[in-house]
Amino acid sequence: MSTVPSAAAMSPAQYFETDPAVPSRPVEVDLALPGGKVRLVSDRGVFSTGRLDPGTSVLLKAAPAPPAGGDLLDLGCGWGPIAVTLASAAPAAVVWALDVNRRALALVADNAERLALANIRPVTESDVPAGVRFAEIWSNPPIRVGKDALHDLLGTWLPRLAPGGRAWLVVQRHLGADSLATWLSAGGWHVRRAASKSGYRVLEVRPTAAGTGPAVDPGPGPLPDPGVATP
Repeated sequence: MSTVPSAAAMSPAQYFETDPAVPSRPVEVDLALPGGKVRLVSDRGVFSTGRLDPGTSVLLKAAPAPPAGGDLLDLGCGWGPIAVTLASAAPAAVVWALDVNRRALALVADNAERLALANIRPVTESDVPAGVRFAEIWSNPPIRVGKDALHDLLGTWLPRLAPGGRAWLVVQRHLGADSLATWLSAGGWHVRRAASKSGYRVLEVRPTAAGTGPAVDPGPGPLPDPGVATP
């Protein structure tokens, strides 16, 4: 099994393909879970081949433990580090690992089998029953897919939060974390910056109470104007 991804594996366009054109070359990756380190498999043509993406690492360290039960969504799951972490922490929950990339979903299924995590469901959008509502959504969203597509993605899945539910999103600051927070707020979501580390923002997103309008809670630091560069 290869341990070094090629430069071709880093092409962002491949992450959004249903069937990546780049030939498969599986790569083993270590992932630290509360119970100890595990070894998973990633592959070329899937986001963050051969390593845990730094933004995902920030999210997993900054967000609190997920609910013990209910339905949880890993939106844009890639090879599954978020899904595996959620399923390990909440064995009574159902973790929906959603992606458009079939190779990514196959990897999630493989990694779930490796760790005997029967509560992970690798799915495409059409596989998720319309009535499912999520206690939490976790995502390192695909910023490079473009603003309109990103807004469509979040506009599809955030409204499927259950009452009292919340989403945890990690976005690189220089790729538009603050402007995304502003857009979410304008759309009627309560947005709190839960953490800011290594150039990434972790955003907690909740529905606002009916009739109260959009709201922003700046958390550890103010949410600046998106046109102003901040550390």
